[in-house]
Amino acid sequence: MAKKSAAAGRKVLNNQVFRFILSSGTGFVVDIAAYYVFYHFIFTTRNYYFGEFRVPNDTLSLAVSFALGVLVNFFINKFFVFSESQSSPGKQFFRFVAVAILGFFANLGMLKLFIHWLGMYPPVARPLAALSLFFASFFVHKFFSFSLALRHHAPRRHNQTGS
Repeated sequence: MAKKSAAAGRKVLNNQVFRFILSSGTGFVVDIAAYYVFYHFIFTTRNYYFGEFRVPNDTLSLAVSFALGVLVNFFINKFFVFSESQSSPGKQFFRFVAVAILGFFANLGMLKLFIHWLGMYPPVARPLAALSLFFASFFVHKFFSFSLALRHHAPRRHNQTGS
């Protein structure tokens, strides 16, 4: 019985989608917890001004919490989810951040929709915005950030002659 349980556990951990859910869940918790802390305890003024730009506290909280979540997500995805990627770490990080920037604006749009149009409380709207974009991020990171095709990646063999 214990052997079956251990084998089932290994099978689950070998599932890339499950590992992505764990990884993203960790980044999600970091992001949401940071958002709550920044919104309630750090950026307590309703609006902040950077030159002539007005930035509401919910947007500023999102920017900082999202950046923290991206860093946590990248490292966990790189080493736990998409470890078979053969792209250089710099290329992976650049692509991951590029996707994250698009994700930030998608999250910001969803957050504005939930808060300003639907009247939701920002700490409730934030997780809903993030969850609404979750599934698309798996495929974007798999195929773009970490350059993994649908087929299994075999290790690259280098020609000994240098060509």
